[in-house]
Amino acid sequence: MTARAFFNSIREGFRGIIRHPLVTMASITTIMMMLIIMGAFYMFSVNARLITTKLAQRPPIEVYMNLQCTEEERNQVAQNLANNPDIIEFTAASPLQNYEEFKSNLGTSSSILDDFDYNMYLPYTFSLRLSDPSLADKVCAEVATYTGVAKVAQESNVMSFLTRASRIVNITTAVSFIVLFIIALFIISNMVRISVYSRANEIEIMKFVGATNNYIRLPYITEGAIVGLFSAICSWAITTLVYHQVYDKAMSSIDPGSFYALATTRSLMWHELVILLLMGLIIGAVGSGISVRKYIKV
Repeated sequence: MTARAFFNSIREGFRGIIRHPLVTMASITTIMMMLIIMGAFYMFSVNARLITTKLAQRPPIEVYMNLQCTEEERNQVAQNLANNPDIIEFTAASPLQNYEEFKSNLGTSSSILDDFDYNMYLPYTFSLRLSDPSLADKVCAEVATYTGVAKVAQESNVMSFLTRASRIVNITTAVSFIVLFIIALFIISNMVRISVYSRANEIEIMKFVGATNNYIRLPYITEGAIVGLFSAICSWAITTLVYHQVYDKAMSSIDPGSFYALATTRSLMWHELVILLLMGLIIGAVGSGISVRKYIKV
């Protein structure tokens, strides 16, 4: 195909949008509805992964030091924890701090610990925060070898649940996007087929006068791509505005640093725009290409 024929086909694609406004509006509405669903699911999946990740990064792992451990041993353990790439963060607690926490948990019954000698019975402890809950066994085994460490405690059931939850969220997101993409592709291909069918005689004449398949197909692909891009922008605007309203209402009583805090609109909107533009472009172009394929075989 020559450059002139290529640009002529592109121009015909733009003209096709204007010549068939009803089919164009139907195609835009169809793609937009599918992309709104995909955009809403994307926002939901991002928040699900965000909350799961936050919870997974704070597994119940406690490191108990020997009661007779020295300050040098504690400092060495703290340095080893800081140098461990699998540990995002850790906090140290003295016997006094652990004692005060126990009393706080007892509430009105805390007076029973008034004469308790915490220095004799309570150890120094470290609470760990991991980058991935699946690494818990490895980290615990390594930390247990540090000099001065008496015990490393973890809730294995909680760890397993967090690992499974992270995996399930990721798999569900991928599968759902694939299913939604196939459904959208099927729907738009059928919508475009109506437009192509109305121009079947025109396509047949073009074939008889020597037009190549690519020359005939390109205007429809261009038309579908433009429709897909416009639908993506509309669906992005709608989902972003709705999410912003939901975010303001949901976060009015939640601390932004909480495990259950939602992702901000700004952190989602640009990634979502790129995804929806790509999806709209692919769905519109590929769907149109599939639809016209049947009619160029004369």
